[in-house]
Parts: sequence; structure tokens; C-alpha cells
Amino acid sequence: MISQDRTLAAAGFIALYAVVIGFTDNYVRVIAAEAGLWQFHLTRSALALTILAVAARVLRLRLRPVNWRAVTARSSIHGAAMLIYFGALAFLPVAQVAAGLFTAPIFVLVISRFVYGERIGPLRVLAVLVGFAGVLLVLGPEAMAGASLAAALPVAAGLLYGMGNIATRAWCAQESAGTLLAGFFAALGGMGALGLILLGLFPLAVPEGADGFVMRGLVLPSQGFWFWTFVQAAGSLFAVGMMIRAYQVATASRVSVFEYIILPASAFWGWLLWSEMLSPMAVVGMALIALAGATIALGARTSAPPVATT
Repeated sequence: MISQDRTLAAAGFIALYAVVIGFTDNYVRVIAAEAGLWQFHLTRSALALTILAVAARVLRLRLRPVNWRAVTARSSIHGAAMLIYFGALAFLPVAQVAAGLFTAPIFVLVISRFVYGERIGPLRVLAVLVGFAGVLLVLGPEAMAGASLAAALPVAAGLLYGMGNIATRAWCAQESAGTLLAGFFAALGGMGALGLILLGLFPLAVPEGADGFVMRGLVLPSQGFWFWTFVQAAGSLFAVGMMIRAYQVATASRVSVFEYIILPASAFWGWLLWSEMLSPMAVVGMALIALAGATIALGARTSAPPVATT
């Protein structure tokens, strides 16, 4: 059976992912004001897995992994990336953290070329570089300020995120989207539970509000926490499912470029919800991001070789 990488379909999946995640992530600031990172991940994962279990029963989705080791490894890598990303937000500017995470496509290209031997044409390399330049323009010059060990953490998150994206196709091509969703949320939920246990045994002095997001242990949550965490769980379940599907239908080095769309999507929701305005530099950056994505999509339509599958 002969098929082609469905790059345009993957772009559509990523667009849905970005719009939903851009909305839900704008409300993490509300959750962080009263609860902690670990309780948030444990609660969100429990809600997401409950919704997924009901959906699997109704829609007859397969959740049992074909390869337990591969799913566990992929889930742990992606989960660790998200923990580092959210944890770094406690003591670094959002712009700097986001810039580090969006180094992932660079790592995807390097790993795809030198580990898996994938041929990477100059057009795709240029598209990733243009997209990353657009990211820096959107985030502003402060994104590259301050080199330190702490500043390297978001880049570590980018490395792990890129590795997880490659693992989705290289290790887990036979797994269903439901299986990978369950593994992802189970890993994050387990990490959240472990963090709460450690903070219960070794409590820390916790600052008020969002400053105490990482150090805060178990608290009695309000109705607002439950509501926005449920929105996060349902939204993340759908959005991550779309992202997983994208990486299953096209190569990681192509799909990763489309993830840049999450920046303009988040900026749009930030403007709509919090009246946050974009600078002219940010608008230029978004244009570069769109150009990078279009270049990858058009190049894939005209030159992508067929891939034999069984």
C-alpha cells in the first residue's frame, strides 16, 4: 500500500490544536494564583483520563498500548518537557521560556538527520530558521536576555519536546491517538502526585499568588479552580489528540514547523481576553511564522516522495 505524508492534513490538526491550547493556556494564570503546579497536573490528568475513559467506551477507542515500553518512554519524555516548561515560568519571563521551548524544531531536524538519517533539504532548514526568527520577533528582544543555568531550562524543555515529537512517529506509529493521550496524561498525573507527596513530606515556604506555583503543595481548591482545570482537561484532551494525530500522519521535522502557529493563536486570545496588544515587531514575526509554515506545506505537496507502508 502506497501513501504520502499528509502534510496539509497535519497542518489542519495543528491549527485546531493551537486555537484550543491558546485559549486554555491563557487561564493558567488564574489557576496559578491559588493552586500549585503539582496539584494542577494531578487534578487535570485525573479529569482528562476520566473523560477519555468514557469517550473510549462510547466510541470504542483502543487505549491499550501495542508497545508498553515505547508508550511509557514517549509519555515520560513529553511529560518531563511540560513540567520543566511550566516550572520555569515561576522564575523566568514568559517570553524567555517560550523562546526556549520553540527551539524544539531545531532539535527535531538535528535528531532526524543524525540519528534517523532522514534527508533534510535546504528549503526545510531555511523554513525552520525563518520560523524561529519569527518567534524571537514575536517574543521581543527580552527573550534572549540573561544567560544562566536557569535560562537553559526552557531549552532543555525544547530538547525533550522535540524528542517526544519524534518518538510519536518513530516509536509509536502503531499506537492509537487514544493510547498516546492516556499515556501522556497518566505520566503528568504521576509526576503531579509525586510532587505533592514530596512537598507533603518536605513542605516549603510558599509565596502568595502565582509566585508560589511550583512550591505550593496541596490546598483546598475553590470552584474557580475546578472549573478552569476542567476546561484545561477537556481542551487539552482534544488539542493534544489533534497534535498527536498530526505527528502520526506526517514526519516530525515537517509538522514541528506548524506548531509555531500557537504563538499568534495565543496572542489573539490574549488580546481578546486580557486586552494585550501586539507590537509591530510581533506582527512581522507572525508573518515570518506563517511564511515558514506555508513553505513547508507547499514544498511537501510538490516534492515529497511516497512512503511505503504495510
